[in-house]
Amino acid sequence: MTTSEEELLPATRRALTHRIAVAQAEGRAPSLVAAVVRGGRAVWHGARTSVDGHGPDEDVQYRIGSITKTFTAVLVLRLRDEGVLDLGDPLEKHLPGTGAGEATVAELLAHTAGLAAESPAPWWERTPGSLRPELSDVLGEKPLLHPVGRRHHYSNPGYTLLGALVEELRGAPWEKVLREEVLEPLGLRRTTVRPEAPHAGGWAVHPWADALLPEPLEDLGRMAPAGQLWSTTGDLARFAAFLAAGDDRVLSADSVREMRTPAAPAESADVVDGATYGLGLQLQSRDGRLLAGHSGSLPGFLANLTFSVADDVAAVVLANCTSGPLLGAVGADLVRIVAEAEPRIPEPWRPLREVDPAVLELAGPWYWGTHPFALRVGADGLLTLGPLTGGGRRARFRPDGDGTWTGLEGYYAGESLEAVRRQDGTVSHLDLGSFAFTRQPYDADAPVPGGVDAEGWRGIAQP
Repeated sequence: MTTSEEELLPATRRALTHRIAVAQAEGRAPSLVAAVVRGGRAVWHGARTSVDGHGPDEDVQYRIGSITKTFTAVLVLRLRDEGVLDLGDPLEKHLPGTGAGEATVAELLAHTAGLAAESPAPWWERTPGSLRPELSDVLGEKPLLHPVGRRHHYSNPGYTLLGALVEELRGAPWEKVLREEVLEPLGLRRTTVRPEAPHAGGWAVHPWADALLPEPLEDLGRMAPAGQLWSTTGDLARFAAFLAAGDDRVLSADSVREMRTPAAPAESADVVDGATYGLGLQLQSRDGRLLAGHSGSLPGFLANLTFSVADDVAAVVLANCTSGPLLGAVGADLVRIVAEAEPRIPEPWRPLREVDPAVLELAGPWYWGTHPFALRVGADGLLTLGPLTGGGRRARFRPDGDGTWTGLEGYYAGESLEAVRRQDGTVSHLDLGSFAFTRQPYDADAPVPGGVDAEGWRGIAQP
């Protein structure tokens, strides 16, 4: 992958280098590599290392741990888009006999299936996968710790089940399906199940001494869909661009948008941190910015992928140490540095290609009771309805082709908007999920729920 560092200003590149230098030094990482993506491609790569004269580039593999889960989620969403399964299907429908079959596919993706966080002892990350050859070995005698669907509880075995689901429905190993359906189409040639040179070695750093201990590199076996993969900053930069925009060869823009839509209730601590989970993606609000991505860790390695769709910036950070640098904070800072130093330049405003008089008639002010709203008609064919002043419910609506529109976000997501017309063809009011929006506050000429006092608006009589 050829990076284009010249596209970032020198001051921005220095700020990025300074941030990863501080992370590597203070986190005492043997090496740390990073990349920044803008406009769908890598525009900066940086590396810091403890070995003189050896700076890992964007082609050196590191183990990426739980970022693997996002790849597995992509495979599951592909099955849904093909109509092979529905996210509301219970696991039992497609993969019977697991003991966790009442959980739905969506609940497994969002870590709300009630499953345990880890497989039974010994710790799966530092022992051979051959110790857990069957799903029953991964799930144990009591797979469910919580009521299904009631709370977010991160579960590695949950993604093992999703990997097994992919294998069952595709009739092929998870590794083969991943390579053919995701890695090859996206050109991720350096993302593999097992390390391929050049790759970093995994290390533990002594907490009280500047000394190293090599970590074992285990094949995770059945647990592979939860954390097996090795990758590079070059490949993960491409993957981040895909997660932001989609690629019809793999998943559409609508499907990757669904992945980064909150799907799990936040735990108490996460509410404070502004963090939640989508379908295979971690979500957080940081510095007023909505970030999506995933972290990863296995003995000897740390990884983080973070992106902001609104800013069109993504960051990848990898290190070969068990603990030390907080890569989630580093990734968020790399996104922030670029977003603030070189804000996204918006696309030029363009007018509508064609003007539909029936739609244009709806533009302008409307009132929900006494609350003033404005409806705007965009060149993208969408309607936007939002309050004229202050905060409030705002949403875009896509046309359904039959004179109605469907809400795309917020309170009105999925709700139907219809312009109700009188017998003479003029617009009486807008009906939005039973709310009547009228041209005047409590318009007496519109069927306002509950009716309008016949005497109309008035002052307060003085004694």
